[in-house]
Amino acid sequence: MNNPKLVELLSKFLASTYTLYLKTQNYHWNVTGPLFHTMHVMFEAQYGELALAADEIAERIRALGAVAPGSYSQFSKLTTIKEAPHDVPKAMEMVKDLELSHESLAKQAHEIIEIATSLHDDVTVDMCVSRKGAHEKTAWMLRSVLE
Repeated sequence: MNNPKLVELLSKFLASTYTLYLKTQNYHWNVTGPLFHTMHVMFEAQYGELALAADEIAERIRALGAVAPGSYSQFSKLTTIKEAPHDVPKAMEMVKDLELSHESLAKQAHEIIEIATSLHDDVTVDMCVSRKGAHEKTAWMLRSVLE
């Protein structure tokens, strides 16, 4: 069942998910401003959801018979998500950055869905449809904060 292209895409998806998890947690720790409490709580919920997602993606890679990447060096080579900047952005810049990152992951999920569909891998399709929906919903919520 191990399809190298699918495993490669899932590994990039895992690395990108983990990078977004870390960025979101960073923003949770460092957000300031009049909406501090609201954003602090929102970011915490988001990084908690991303932690569960990373585990699910890694387990799917394992179920397909491949080894899941699991180090910062591997993730840094595979991720499509930029790390949080070293200087702490303003709260609304954090929100915009996270919105764009979630949109990027929704697109990655869509690409995996197309490949998994062609391979009749319904389990991966189902997981990625769920992930795509979660990223689209989070991006929408973040956009709503910016309005």
